[in-house]
Amino acid sequence: MSNHCFEPDDDAASDSPLLADPFRRRLLSAAALSAASGVLAAAGVPLPALAGSVGRAAGSIHGFTGLPVSSADEVRVAPGFLATLFYAWGDPVSNGPRAKPDASDSAAEQMQQAGMHHDGMHFFPFVEQGRLSSTHGLMCINHEYTDDGLLHAGGMHDWSAEKVAKSKAAHGVSVIEVRQYKGAWQVVRPSSWARRITADTPCRVAGPAAAHPAMQTAADRRGEVVLGTLNNCAMGVTPWGTYLTCEENFNGYFKGPKTPNTDQKRYGISEKGAGFRWHEFDERFDLSQHLNEANRFGWVVEIDPWNPEKAPVKRTALGRFKHEGATVTLARDGRVVVYMGDDERFEYIYKFVSSQRYMPGHSDTGSLLDDGTLYVAHFADDGQGRWLPLRHGEKYEKGALTAEHGFASQGDVAIRCRQAADLAGATKMDRPEWIAVHPKTGEVYVTLTNNIKRGRHEGAANPRAENVFGHIVRWHEARHDAAATSFAWDIFALAGDPQHADESKRGTIKGDAYGSPDGLWFDPNGHLWIQTDVSTSVLNKGDYANLGNNQMLVADVQSGETRRILTGPKGCELTGITATPDGRTLFVNIQHPGEPASERSDPASPTAVSAWPANQFPNAVGGRPRSATIVITRQDGKPVTG
Repeated sequence: MSNHCFEPDDDAASDSPLLADPFRRRLLSAAALSAASGVLAAAGVPLPALAGSVGRAAGSIHGFTGLPVSSADEVRVAPGFLATLFYAWGDPVSNGPRAKPDASDSAAEQMQQAGMHHDGMHFFPFVEQGRLSSTHGLMCINHEYTDDGLLHAGGMHDWSAEKVAKSKAAHGVSVIEVRQYKGAWQVVRPSSWARRITADTPCRVAGPAAAHPAMQTAADRRGEVVLGTLNNCAMGVTPWGTYLTCEENFNGYFKGPKTPNTDQKRYGISEKGAGFRWHEFDERFDLSQHLNEANRFGWVVEIDPWNPEKAPVKRTALGRFKHEGATVTLARDGRVVVYMGDDERFEYIYKFVSSQRYMPGHSDTGSLLDDGTLYVAHFADDGQGRWLPLRHGEKYEKGALTAEHGFASQGDVAIRCRQAADLAGATKMDRPEWIAVHPKTGEVYVTLTNNIKRGRHEGAANPRAENVFGHIVRWHEARHDAAATSFAWDIFALAGDPQHADESKRGTIKGDAYGSPDGLWFDPNGHLWIQTDVSTSVLNKGDYANLGNNQMLVADVQSGETRRILTGPKGCELTGITATPDGRTLFVNIQHPGEPASERSDPASPTAVSAWPANQFPNAVGGRPRSATIVITRQDGKPVTG
């Protein structure tokens, strides 16, 4: 595959009069994203289900042909589709240097390049000639974590302050300007919009945990500014045109005390947990010196792609846990609803409902995420469910969210969100990951990736004692209102191998089989796109011997039929998906290609598992495999989304 971003056309940014006026573009884009329901849906914000809407809107996959499983070290797409490498780790975000094949780039150079391990992302269209553009936009792309064996020329040998700085610079988010020019997508360089947000970028704290004593440190005595965002996994997009990036496994960055306290244990913090070794040269990641620093991570962070001067904001009303994503929709009365999963075994599903309604055109719309009610889900065995409010003072059978139980304020509830959910009696799930809302019916779908440690059946929503393959649960809110406090649920699919000798592991999938569902996204036509994340330790072996490399599929939620559309190279995860408003271009991320079973590479043999896409990287034949965004189109030029 060719990578157009390595050969940018100098004239690509010169032929539109709008490009000469960045302020005008900003106003037009913001206005368009909040002008009408059709535009909101195109921007990725599911709308309230229509009154009287019942059943499931058709999203036929008649036009999709399935692809066989593959264990090849390449990207394969279904007949009629094309895949092109677009934006890889080390590519410049604007006019910075391109990465060196041997990874000898400095931390300062990495700050100007794509970070490592692409994950959630979103395409924000410009407005050109009064319409949302499908050929020009801004892309926000998460960079979840680093494989330091690949990131540095000498791996983790001779660990140093410079290597820590480079590792931090490879985390966070890319904001890039992208454009389709003469049929090919490329990054616009230079661009005044482009920037990197990293583990050292100042972020403002807002909501109930702002200025809380547990958020205060020696460097931030007010508890209102945090340096950095990290482990940025899935995402969300707001009706007002901003990006929500989600901090997931933050515990692995901190060295805890020899004897962690109860709260630290609840979030997985331990003395041996600091696998990234940042604490050796940045003392704020050593909790023996800065006890509260870990409380400042595990949040949903709002980024305004249209305003490079605006600091990211940690929205603490949405709770602190290992956020996989933050899927935004609107309630029937216009209030903002955010669905979230806590990606760990036996953790919970949450939603936040704002107190005030979203009013298009109002300036401080982000504050809607600072005031509202946070809920956690309880799934009853009879197919019904309840949203349990996590409000200070709320009483439950196990106790009340009061000072007696460690919750003296709503700030305590936000910071100790898992403990509050424990007290409320929420349902422990099998690793809740991405959540998607059907654009026509308002039905909500969540991936439960797997849980091999459940050990016994504990409820109908997680029906397998040894959940090797995972499943997808869906629910519809009462009265078709996302703000409702009750819902009805069922299981959309139990993943598995239909050829498995163990009947309990065969699953219920109609069509092409898969395991460990992770990424989840609805296109505007109601097709459900599913991406898998089978661990490299079991990929193509054991229970997963017949399922091949990780893959992306599309499903018709009415019939339950599923078709495999893409398979990835060796060792990778398929994650992140977004589309242009016309549906003709789909962007997908290939994360950690070539990852070994240990999940950390050896710099002595960086291509031992995968060479993709090293051979496309400039002068990098035999170089290091690189996470990347790829472009998916149809050969006939029709919309990918059907």
